[in-house]
Amino acid sequence: LVWVLLLVFYLLLFGEIFEMYNLKVASDRYLTLRGTFITVVFVTLFYVFTPILSPELPQNRIQIGYFVITLITSIIINRFIYIQFIFSPRFLKNILIIADTKQVEKIISINQNKGTNRIIAYVSNKTLESPNLLVYEAFETVNLEQTVKDNYINEIIVSSSSLQFITNTLNTQLIELFEKGMMIRSIDSYIEEVTNRISESQLKQDFYNYFSFSKSHQNNLYLAFRRGFDIFFSLIGIIFFLLLIPFVLIGNVIGNRGKLFYFQKRVGKKGKLFNILKFRTMISNAEENGVEWSKKGDKRITTFGRVLRKTRLDEVPQFLNVLKGEMSLIGPRPERPEFVRMLEAEIPFYAIRHVIKPGLTGWAQVMHPYASTVEDQHKKLMYDLYYIKERNILLDFKIVIKTISTILFFRGT
Repeated sequence: LVWVLLLVFYLLLFGEIFEMYNLKVASDRYLTLRGTFITVVFVTLFYVFTPILSPELPQNRIQIGYFVITLITSIIINRFIYIQFIFSPRFLKNILIIADTKQVEKIISINQNKGTNRIIAYVSNKTLESPNLLVYEAFETVNLEQTVKDNYINEIIVSSSSLQFITNTLNTQLIELFEKGMMIRSIDSYIEEVTNRISESQLKQDFYNYFSFSKSHQNNLYLAFRRGFDIFFSLIGIIFFLLLIPFVLIGNVIGNRGKLFYFQKRVGKKGKLFNILKFRTMISNAEENGVEWSKKGDKRITTFGRVLRKTRLDEVPQFLNVLKGEMSLIGPRPERPEFVRMLEAEIPFYAIRHVIKPGLTGWAQVMHPYASTVEDQHKKLMYDLYYIKERNILLDFKIVIKTISTILFFRGT
């Protein structure tokens, strides 16, 4: 039984790291096969060489080959059957939207490439301008029960801002459907579940009606665990950092002439400034024209610096910041004070992200590419606030797994 549990644990762990369970990957047979093979290789290595808990190595080594073939075959069959079922129309969730056309278009855009949801119909003040195959019903004349029945609707999502369209008659129909067991929820709730970030419409004057801190924010046991977790892994990270220095030094001599490290002011918890430590990845006079964001294909990044960024190795010295308590392993990435001042002026509630320690990695980092514009920063803020609202041990573990995937698949900047 212990052997089976260990095998299942490794399959789940490495399957998540190598994105075998990612729906976007599941729709691509090549990526599914790639994920399966890499997962099986790592599962086999860890399973075979785990002391005590795993079975003894077989005397006939060909049995390991049989084990690998059995794993690959069974996983591939499992994944292809799963793909066939999950993308089958009978297993899709049919959705009806009740909102103005602007919000309907936003939900349609967000819902693209979301394998398990299918928008079938909408109730609005007018038809959409863009061509589509959706069923349209007017607010004034809609018979919700009939529309739900005719279109096999499983869920209704309702605008929480365009309340002028929710007439007493429409509201009565919603209540009747709710009493019959129909799933009904707000658009904000739907966006949060589908995108794993908070809805922008929640950030307004009465934001406290929608946004609150996670219960973990005041959970002393969780906070103590997180600090212990930070200390333990930062010590391991510092050892790795010391071992890495000679190799980075050689790389610097070849393709990154100049200082090995650089310090930079960043904004931490409650707006407190601290010096962040990184391996230098840009030319020495990178900011002779003033402070600016790094962008894709930035010519200021050196040849070796690009390697450090792709592998995230330039961030390794920040384990020292984590050990000092200025940062945590997981949290919103710390920004420079010059950018923070600008973003606070441009984006309402940007300062909320400073209520917790900044992190070496974070939910925004693993869910959104590098931000080089105010618009990108706005999107990343939605992820940061989602983390602050929902953070817990399971979400932290998910971020760690996704960070490993990001590093292994070279998704750094």
